[in-house]
Amino acid sequence: MPPVRVLIADDHPLIRSGLRALLEREGEFQVVGEASDGYEAIELATHLKPDVALLDVGMPRLNGIDAAKHISERMPRVRIIVVSMHSDEAYVLRALKSGARGYLLKASPESDVLAAVRAIAAGNAYFSPEITKLLVEEYVNEVRRRGVEDSYDLLSIREKEVLQLLVAGKTNRDISDMLHISVSTVETHRNNIFQKLGIHNLPELILYAVRKGLIS
Repeated sequence: MPPVRVLIADDHPLIRSGLRALLEREGEFQVVGEASDGYEAIELATHLKPDVALLDVGMPRLNGIDAAKHISERMPRVRIIVVSMHSDEAYVLRALKSGARGYLLKASPESDVLAAVRAIAAGNAYFSPEITKLLVEEYVNEVRRRGVEDSYDLLSIREKEVLQLLVAGKTNRDISDMLHISVSTVETHRNNIFQKLGIHNLPELILYAVRKGLIS
């Protein structure tokens, strides 16, 4: 099995070299490039076409979230992990809307970095455990405060299946093939899920899944 090809973008050379050493000592990853700002990250991603891009949020010239948006629009096959010091929901949602499918805190231990790259390379989403814990707690507190019933229970069994597959990164065609239903039926389920949960797009659905504890 060929190694997972990784691009690292961070404006601190020491962090880049540390991440490179961490990933390459595992044997399953190959760091194919290093960028020091957002524009360089876009250029290298276009040229190198890595499997995974680790993008720091706070880079000069162009930040990691804006770089992620450019890369995901031009090269949707490149899976993106945003690395940030911010643990609030607004930043997580911005990262998801930019096309990232992973959100890693800068203070993460080495084991979380490896887990993130493995998960994203496999097509799954990944969030630092601290992020997941924070979002789940906020969600539970909000439900209690408002005294409302959990909207997740409004979904049918099939809609819950479709939700899980959507947040796992599957396309409508993938879901159609896996569940043996038509693409138009998948789209109907998807629209019903959004309507019942009061959600408008896939990034918001992924964030909902994290808050609900559906993504570990």
